[in-house]
Amino acid sequence: MPLTPTDASQDSADDGDFAVYATAAWPRLVRTAHMLTGDFHEAEDLVQTTLAKVYARWRRIPRDDVDFYVRRSLVNNNLSRVRKRRVVQLLMPFLPERVDESEPGHAEAVAQRAALDEALAALSARQRAVMVLRYWEDLGEAETAQLLGCSVGTVKTHARRGLEALRAHPLFDGRHPVSGARP
Repeated sequence: MPLTPTDASQDSADDGDFAVYATAAWPRLVRTAHMLTGDFHEAEDLVQTTLAKVYARWRRIPRDDVDFYVRRSLVNNNLSRVRKRRVVQLLMPFLPERVDESEPGHAEAVAQRAALDEALAALSARQRAVMVLRYWEDLGEAETAQLLGCSVGTVKTHARRGLEALRAHPLFDGRHPVSGARP
């Protein structure tokens, strides 16, 4: 079936909308994916895969649900990646930091971030997803449950067990993994 001029202009408008969304959301999605995967390069690959799949369905996604749809796709693609375990290589246990950082306490912040990444890596994929969505993305229990396709009780259980595991991790020596967190 040949394209009419209005179909062609609608396709180019949709492509433009997607490009604007992908460009604006890229940094946030990579940070979230890094927390899910524990590896910066895996995170970029995960975001690229997710955005490619979202692009294929872009015209059918309601505009007010785009963030929810992309987050859910990101988490589901990560869970699929974990299940498949196609790539089992560890490049670095933490992100390399810029050398020109000279602020006081930078070394401690880098060490704390590396410890948190290592502790998150010890959690199951579902616990890690709940921890990242609840405490990194700052989603509520109901939003997290809807995004993961489970009950609120399951989210609460994964969050409680994940926090217990993080608090008990030997790298924290009785300190809380997140400053200001209560026991």
